[in-house]
Amino acid sequence: MGFYTQNLFSSFTSASSWFEVYAAFSTFTMLLRTAFIQLIPQQFRSFIVSKLESFFSKYQANSEIRLKINKFWDKNSGDRNELFDAAQEYLPTRIIHTYKSLKVGKLQGEKHIELAVYGSEDVVDEFEGTKFTWKLDEEGSKQDSNNHNKKYSFELTFNEKHREKALDLYIPHVIKTYEVMKAERRIVRIYSWLDDDWNDSELSHPATFDSLALSPELKKDIIDDLERFLRRKEHYKKVGKPWKRGYLLYGPPGTGKSSLIAAMANYLKFDVYDLELTSVYSNSDLMQSMKEASNRSIVVIEDIDCNEELHARSIGLSDDQDSDADNEAAKVKTSRFSLSGLLNYMDGLWSSGGEERIIIFTTNHKEKIDPALLRPGRMDMYIHLSYLKGKAFRVLASNYLDIEGDHPLFEEIDELLEKLQVTPAVVAEQLMRNEDPDDALEALVTFLKEMDKDSNCDLELRGTSE
Repeated sequence: MGFYTQNLFSSFTSASSWFEVYAAFSTFTMLLRTAFIQLIPQQFRSFIVSKLESFFSKYQANSEIRLKINKFWDKNSGDRNELFDAAQEYLPTRIIHTYKSLKVGKLQGEKHIELAVYGSEDVVDEFEGTKFTWKLDEEGSKQDSNNHNKKYSFELTFNEKHREKALDLYIPHVIKTYEVMKAERRIVRIYSWLDDDWNDSELSHPATFDSLALSPELKKDIIDDLERFLRRKEHYKKVGKPWKRGYLLYGPPGTGKSSLIAAMANYLKFDVYDLELTSVYSNSDLMQSMKEASNRSIVVIEDIDCNEELHARSIGLSDDQDSDADNEAAKVKTSRFSLSGLLNYMDGLWSSGGEERIIIFTTNHKEKIDPALLRPGRMDMYIHLSYLKGKAFRVLASNYLDIEGDHPLFEEIDELLEKLQVTPAVVAEQLMRNEDPDDALEALVTFLKEMDKDSNCDLELRGTSE
């Protein structure tokens, strides 16, 4: 047997022997092809071809890469995945003419028609000759009709040979397109914390710095401070501080705190996150809400002096056994949310994941705020919004009555405003009662004189009682 194999192998060593083998194999292949075409029926041939194509397509599918894009990077940390937001906005604009499962509608308070990917249908996007397939996955119970309890994610699929193009070119292209879209639309949104999630709508407040009833000097100070903050990113990085700025707005009700916040958001094109502390149940809840807030945003905590959890921070156990129940209740309340949790966030321990953020606290009573919140580095600028005076009144006259320049009644109104404590909201309400500018100003003078008379009477009565 070994002798036979050796002779057979040696017979193939010549070139002519190799040619004979090739000729024989070619002839066999042609005969097999002819037999396949002539002897096998067309229908059966098509069946065989389809099975072969299916086999190789399945084999090819095994080389696909699937990327999971969740709304949050980690459900425990709560870090928001910007790629999810980018895909959500990017896909409808790219596939609106071909995709058959788009969700469309106009939400209350919105100015534009909204489009969103909907359903589980594959979405194919072509980028530089390469196809990328997207699918929206929905996690949660089908019986659950509450969308807030459902979790969504995108799945991006592409061939393995396009791995570098997907990671280095396509995904950055999606994010960059999303950023350009946001810049072009320049739509500011307002978010409210509810049921452990941010619920958003378009910020429709029209306030601008031009329309605010503030003194020109105060407006300039605020705008200069905002501009300085925006251009000092490298400075914050150099000194090792989070890139954030803290403002305290304080003054009587009706002096324009909410309007100033809206004007700042519209000026900067920053989204607003309105955090009601009564909806925050623990320090971890606060951390989660702040981590989910986007960069380039304004976090607003209103009426900070009215939060009972912050005032109860120093309540301790008493030696008096009769008050054990009250002390235990205080401990439970304090465990829900504490001043230290808020201070940690303001000091940057929890906000290090976000950049270019502004934190605004509002209060009607600055003297009631815990001093720990007011130290330098936490509140960078105090903005006192006080009662209406002459310069700020000119803005209201322009906004509500279209009066530019001077008016014969302005001097008398200025004198009355100097003596009285009247808010911009009260004066604005008076100006709206008449469409004619002269009638409106005359009615305002009458109103202010009545206020002045009443205040003098109150002073006289207090003097008599003393």
